[in-house]
Amino acid sequence: MADEMVRRAQKFVNSVYGQHIGMTVTEDGRTGWNTMFALTRALQYEMGITELSNNFGPGTLSKLQEKYGKLDETTIPSADFCRIIQSALYCKGYDGGNIDGKYNPRVKAAVEKLNQNMGVSGTYLDSSLWPKVIKGLFNMDAYVTVNNGSETIRSIQQWLNGMYILRKDYYVIPCDGHHSRDVAKSMLLAIQYEIGMADGVANGAFGPGTQAGLKNHTLSIGASGVWVQLFTAAMVLNKRPVSFSSSFTSSLADSVTAFQEFMNLVSSGQADFRTWSSLLVSYGDQSRQGAACDGVTKITPARAQTLKNAGYKYIGRYLYNPSTTSLPEKEIQPGELETIKQYDLRCFPIYQTWARSVDYYSPAQGVTDCLVAAAKTEDHGFKPGTRIYFAVDYDAVDDEVTSHILPYFQSIKDQMDKLGSPYKIGVYGPRNACSRISAKGYADASFVSDMSSGFSGNLGYTMPENWAFDQIVTKTVGSGSGQIQIDNNIASGRDTGQGDFYPAPTQKLDIGFNLNYWAALLKEADEYMESIGRPGGTGYVYTRQQCLETIMSLDAGISSASRRYRMRKALIQTSAFWEFCHYSLKDVVEDAGVVMYHTGAIPDWGKDLPGVVRLVDSSTGIAKISGRTCILSRNNSIRAGILDDRLLDPTSDDDRWDMWQKANQDNVFNLSTVPLLHIWAADGKPGDHDEARIRRPALDYTDAETFEVLRRYQGFGDQAVADAKLRMPLYAIFEKYNRIIRES
Repeated sequence: MADEMVRRAQKFVNSVYGQHIGMTVTEDGRTGWNTMFALTRALQYEMGITELSNNFGPGTLSKLQEKYGKLDETTIPSADFCRIIQSALYCKGYDGGNIDGKYNPRVKAAVEKLNQNMGVSGTYLDSSLWPKVIKGLFNMDAYVTVNNGSETIRSIQQWLNGMYILRKDYYVIPCDGHHSRDVAKSMLLAIQYEIGMADGVANGAFGPGTQAGLKNHTLSIGASGVWVQLFTAAMVLNKRPVSFSSSFTSSLADSVTAFQEFMNLVSSGQADFRTWSSLLVSYGDQSRQGAACDGVTKITPARAQTLKNAGYKYIGRYLYNPSTTSLPEKEIQPGELETIKQYDLRCFPIYQTWARSVDYYSPAQGVTDCLVAAAKTEDHGFKPGTRIYFAVDYDAVDDEVTSHILPYFQSIKDQMDKLGSPYKIGVYGPRNACSRISAKGYADASFVSDMSSGFSGNLGYTMPENWAFDQIVTKTVGSGSGQIQIDNNIASGRDTGQGDFYPAPTQKLDIGFNLNYWAALLKEADEYMESIGRPGGTGYVYTRQQCLETIMSLDAGISSASRRYRMRKALIQTSAFWEFCHYSLKDVVEDAGVVMYHTGAIPDWGKDLPGVVRLVDSSTGIAKISGRTCILSRNNSIRAGILDDRLLDPTSDDDRWDMWQKANQDNVFNLSTVPLLHIWAADGKPGDHDEARIRRPALDYTDAETFEVLRRYQGFGDQAVADAKLRMPLYAIFEKYNRIIRES
């Protein structure tokens, strides 16, 4: 909302100083950085500074201290100088009088209120403006809570200002109720001052002197004083449920224990060095030994032994390296995962290309990266359910997370869903990006780049609740051929990586369909189905062309499933296309009966159908899968470690209804179940017909094995055998085009 007095301030700075300060501002009545920059330049101009700057830096502050010491009605040098102060007060939300050049009672009252809000009124007792307060006046910081800020955090900010404002390198921080980079630095300065560092030595960095001082200030129940205040302040800023207090109580000790458990620290309930470190800087105590690491170097047997000897269990490796020259071992190398498995280590995959700036991230890039990452995950032999960490490997500020990073991850999530959700999605990046992406449901675990402590996305932000790995320092371990440089990561246990992998395929995996072959495939498949009279007659819902178009529109998911489960794509296409072609009006009537059974009412789309009766289950959707069959096949894969999901009860009406609805309404889910049905069939259909086990579908499946799995998909008996014979030529048609494409 526009403010008339802010507009007057803008008019004033434009008319009086526009020709002198190298800029003018829009006279819109809205406070913004440009207006504050103009007022800063006007102030510098009035003080005789020749090199004007938007920044109210050390030179401007020093000049103020040198010329005036403080500003009040006796020291303010001119009416225009006073108008600059009055304008700044209005831009900060205070009553600056009439912008008339008079340091009058209204201005004095505003200054007193400003000092109170900053928390410095105990130091600056009157209505004078002291240089550090003026510096705080000429920026966009707020000194009242904004955007649902915390009153407790505001009280901490005010306390810090009041305690340390007279120290040389301490400046007024916001009192807006939000943790931030400035607040994080002020906490470190306060620690250094209490350790006893002199002005000029204390610098707000977490260096050796600060660390040594903290090691001498372990706190426990019964402690009191300023150190407890600093510690509880740090806990509050990390969103721990404690009061800002000078007393270390048993309740505080319980909260400390909870924080230590969350951060995977030794649980003592005391404010020890490692706890202080984790509260004050993103990387915490970098001497901690992690159970996880990541790197760009191949894990050879010698390096695997080094890592195992050093206590590492989980190794982060990259799925892809777009460069053909840089970091030649960045991408997982042939045989490497087998080495990791052989040494009883586990691997978690990371996907990153050139993601080093905001302009990389877009919804379109999300689609591409998801498809490439899934394909690479399949190629390297990671099994379904693996979590892929997509990278945000730069200092993404909050606005960029909103405008670019979130849409990118939403696109990854949407595309992964279209593939049948074969892999989980994680995020690698700064704390803020990880937390916001996870809060949206676009990732379920975070690999936090806490080593980059200077990132704005780490400073002032708390650890993501779903953190899996915490990257804290780069180090070199081992010697000779076993020497390797890694990033040392703390592991929370939320992700233990993968310890078993598919062997490298002896034959080429199938890839996405080439639309140049669409017309030929349609003609050949349609003519074959016509030649055998299938589906034939009336009463079928879709034409053969509609069925094939639907199947091919979901080609990305089918391709991904075939690669993931190491089976021929044609096996999935054949079963789905055959069943979909045979989807009849009788099936629609049965579907309506299932809805009536479970809801008590015929659905609107089925009210005109003849002969609808209550039915507990039916074969439904593209591939005509019943709720019960869906459960049995998925349970089989879950028990085999192929699928990461929860077991359901095939005799439970609720579970069958849940699965039936997914099979009926979600084409991707329906098709993603087809390969699981083939695996279940090869395993002998446990829980159903209990047939003899045969080899699971493989890239080198024989015609006899293909026939047997196609037959089992339909059931058993003469009709199933006869239909399987009819489906074999259809399989050959699909395989013909798939082979041409994958070998081209």
